[in-house]
Amino acid sequence: MKTKQTNQEYNQYVEAVTPKHNCFKNCVNAFIVGGIICTLGQVISNILISNFQVSKEDAGAWTSIILVLISVILTSFNLYKKLAKFGGAGALVPITGFANSVAAPTIEYQKEGEVFGKGVKIFTISGPVILFGILTGWCVGLIYWILTTTGIL
Repeated sequence: MKTKQTNQEYNQYVEAVTPKHNCFKNCVNAFIVGGIICTLGQVISNILISNFQVSKEDAGAWTSIILVLISVILTSFNLYKKLAKFGGAGALVPITGFANSVAAPTIEYQKEGEVFGKGVKIFTISGPVILFGILTGWCVGLIYWILTTTGIL
């Protein structure tokens, strides 16, 4: 026989099973992981500029490519998930997090085939980011165009 839960009992249950998060600790972890990723990017850029005589602009592009490659490799070995769990936004916000969001579904659904596996699932996580990034860029461009056309800027 089912017993009916009261709101108070339900709230106590939810409170008991909801994981407790330490906001300060999460922020520190995100700062550390994000800082390490950015420092790694700066080290790669400095090596490219000083050891390989790459221009500063080209070094930025190569640095992004190398960071994306590292992220995809870590994702394929299931290590980026652990890094993201520890570092939170510090691991998910940089370009490495975006690369992870594209690579993870591709790896997970490869058994279902090229079209219905990889093709369908590749942008499930990153698709909204791309969509709203383009939409926001278009809106800001439109506002800028209106302001320059009317002489406000």
